[in-house]
Amino acid sequence: MANQENLPLYEKVWLKRTFQRAIDILILLLLFSLLSYRLFSINNTFFTLPWFLAFSCESWFTFTWIILLNAKWSPAVTKTYPNRLLQQVPELPRVDLFVTTADPVLEPPTITVNTVLSLLALDYPVNKLACYVSDDGCSVFTFYGLLEASKFAKFWVPFCKKYNIQVRAPFRYFSEVTKSEDSQQFKQEWILMKDMYDNLCQKIEDVTRNPSSFQFEGEFAVFLNTEKRNHPSIIKVILDGLSDGLPHLIYVSREKRPKYEHNYKGGAMNVLTRVSGLMTNAPFMLNVDCDMFVNNPKIIQHAICILVDSKNGKDVAFVQCFQQFYDGIKDDPFGNQWVAAFEYIIRGMAGLQGPHYCGTNTIHRRYAIYGFYPNERQYVKKGKLAEKILIQQFGSSKEFIKSATQAIEGSDHSTNGISSSNFIEEAIQVSNCGYEYGTCWGKKMGWVYGSITEDVPTGLNIHRKGWRSEPITPDPTAFMGSAPGGLLTTMVQQKRWGSGLTVVFFSKHSPVMGILFGKIQFRAGLSYFWLTNWGLRSVFEVSYAALVAYCIITNTNIFPKGLGLWIPLTLFGIYTIHTLQEYLSKGLSIRCWWNNQRMITMRSTSVWFIGFLSAMVKLLGISDTVFEVTQKENPNSVAAARDDADAGRFTFDESSAFVVGTTILLVQLTALVVKILGVQLEAHSGNGCGIGELMCSVYLVVCYWPFLKGLFAGGKYGIPLSTIFKSALLAFIFVHFCRITDTRSTIN
Repeated sequence: MANQENLPLYEKVWLKRTFQRAIDILILLLLFSLLSYRLFSINNTFFTLPWFLAFSCESWFTFTWIILLNAKWSPAVTKTYPNRLLQQVPELPRVDLFVTTADPVLEPPTITVNTVLSLLALDYPVNKLACYVSDDGCSVFTFYGLLEASKFAKFWVPFCKKYNIQVRAPFRYFSEVTKSEDSQQFKQEWILMKDMYDNLCQKIEDVTRNPSSFQFEGEFAVFLNTEKRNHPSIIKVILDGLSDGLPHLIYVSREKRPKYEHNYKGGAMNVLTRVSGLMTNAPFMLNVDCDMFVNNPKIIQHAICILVDSKNGKDVAFVQCFQQFYDGIKDDPFGNQWVAAFEYIIRGMAGLQGPHYCGTNTIHRRYAIYGFYPNERQYVKKGKLAEKILIQQFGSSKEFIKSATQAIEGSDHSTNGISSSNFIEEAIQVSNCGYEYGTCWGKKMGWVYGSITEDVPTGLNIHRKGWRSEPITPDPTAFMGSAPGGLLTTMVQQKRWGSGLTVVFFSKHSPVMGILFGKIQFRAGLSYFWLTNWGLRSVFEVSYAALVAYCIITNTNIFPKGLGLWIPLTLFGIYTIHTLQEYLSKGLSIRCWWNNQRMITMRSTSVWFIGFLSAMVKLLGISDTVFEVTQKENPNSVAAARDDADAGRFTFDESSAFVVGTTILLVQLTALVVKILGVQLEAHSGNGCGIGELMCSVYLVVCYWPFLKGLFAGGKYGIPLSTIFKSALLAFIFVHFCRITDTRSTIN
């Protein structure tokens, strides 16, 4: 027993990927070779603008590859041992569970209900769990769904634990389970549970389908005359966790007023942190999006193994579970599932200071969220923090300061045995609009404000204090969700990321600031560059795409000729084989690989570019960015949608992202037509357009092939005429610019 008690609760296993490292280095050497060729082939009297722009773009691509190589260089896997947990930790710690939803239309209540039910059924002591649902849409239908779900949970949770059900989100369980080989008692209970769940879904759908008939009485009266962006704080204790034999379940809709900044999801998470601090004050907090249900009921035990490990867990701020998706469209046509990225890049970051915070499926240490350094607790215990300092940091609520002090000092929680309903008045106070003004919330502690991608600056702020993070990939997968089901949703999501990450890159929370003035390790900070420079990367990729067309139209070149041409050709060939091998090694198809390569090109030259421009407008103070909620599919219709023959087809609307993509396609098509018809300008000194420029242009057209089909398709599968007109006008301006530019001018 003594030996068992001394064993670690988790350990990190380093992966050896010698072949991948060798190929990565070879690609880097080829990039340096291309840059060297450009430098050594410069003629002192002939240094063209295209040549200079090509060198600038390729220098950035080389820098990006160095960042990527650094992130992938030290991959690691974290192994946990939950069987040792109870032997070393007699009493498991409390965990508060956060679920966030923002729009009852784009995020139907049935989705949120399934996620909440899977959390309530976690394989963890029920008296140690409390589930808080943040409804930023202030929807009576979301509250109604939770109220009805709490009634179903009284039967669902015991059923799951009695039969050790693995998947505890009802919609997934009932869509997969087979009853033929089970006992008669189980079959009867299964049928009963299925009927109860169907009735639950029917009630929610009936209410949401006929909102005008809803009666705002009793518990629902407080929602009467409320607006999404103008309403008081509404906090309802649905399950108090004391008499129900289930975890706490609390509904939270923070106050919103038109004249106050709400800070999107980050503001909602900070409100949940304060409300939970008052009501249950658990030392650890799990946050999930409303569409990420629990797929492994023991996930909390796995995470706690890391966070309470006496040797290596003290400086771990959060445990990150990778995002996994169910019922994805075959071959991932929209590049949403990120399998290769998580396997090779995020797992590589795990070998450094830890993976970045992904915004969901994360178990946090409350003490770290409160903005403290890993070793600061011992100094706090020795000298009590002054009340004035606590008010400046946490706000004016004395009850919340009391709970925060207990969390900081690691002392026992005073909420044990006290009903959560006793704290509603204080909880409403800390969730009001003006509570955070003059405090450190959103700046030095909690979820950081200033970007619509609140997760990345929050993770950077934590890492810069010296904390580590750990990934966890238990078998089976911890959480499952639904990837965006169409191109429109994908574009909205990618645009938001491109904009938010660009703001982070140029803010005080950037990786550069963390390396120079914080405790982010150099390589860990460098790996953050891969994430935060998505928007900036798009500028160089759009420039390179335009440069290729410019060279074809003006009959100039940017690629070497003769033997020098083999450098970019070899580089492209090895990179293609390398990425293909990464996908095949994960059991993915060639078609999946191509879809992802195509989407990487399309999103980096369209939506990321739009996101970059949006971020620049925000940083210049001209206009603020708008947070766009992505459409979530109703769980009852996901499978049918995935089986639809048209599920992987591209759909279009009048979004500016499609204007950029269509413009790039038209410019490349025009350049190829100019070449085919032979109406290029006369080549200067034999430096005419060569095979390299043509191959690059053809590759872009192939990547944008769905857009080409959209030019001739109708309905939602066709590009709108207004978008085509705007793109054609921009393409005409570009071609005219190429024609009037003095291609023979030189830069001295």
